[in-house]
Amino acid sequence: MSEQIQTIGRRKRAVCRMYMTPGSGKWDVNGRTLGEYFPRPTLVSAIQQPFTLTDTLGKYDIKAVLDGGGVAGQAGAVRLAIARALVKIDENNKKKLREYGLMTRDAREVERKKPGRAGARKRFQFSKR
Repeated sequence: MSEQIQTIGRRKRAVCRMYMTPGSGKWDVNGRTLGEYFPRPTLVSAIQQPFTLTDTLGKYDIKAVLDGGGVAGQAGAVRLAIARALVKIDENNKKKLREYGLMTRDAREVERKKPGRAGARKRFQFSKR
C-alpha cells in the first residue's frame, strides 16, 4: 500500500481524524461520500479549498472520521486536516495555504451560559416597578 498520511483537524467541538493516500479522489466521510455527508455545496467547496489552491484536486483518496460538533464545525475540521496533510506531503504548500488562512486552527468556541443569566452574556429584562 502507498504512503498514508494521518492528520487531525479541529473546529468548535468537532474533531476530524483524516487518512490521505494517493489515489483517484475517492471520499469516505464516516462511511458516506462527501456529497452525502455534507449536502450544502458551500461546505463542500470550503472543504475542497486546500486542494484547489494547491492544484491537487482528485489526486488523493480521503478517509475522514468525524466526531462531535455540527455540520459547519465538522467541515472546518476536515478542511484543516486536509491543509495539514498537504503540508506534510509538500512543505512548499504551506505558504500558499497560510496566505488564505487555512493553516490556522479557528479557536472560537461558544461561551458557556452563566448562572443567573439568560445566556452567556444576556441579562433578563429589567423592570423598574
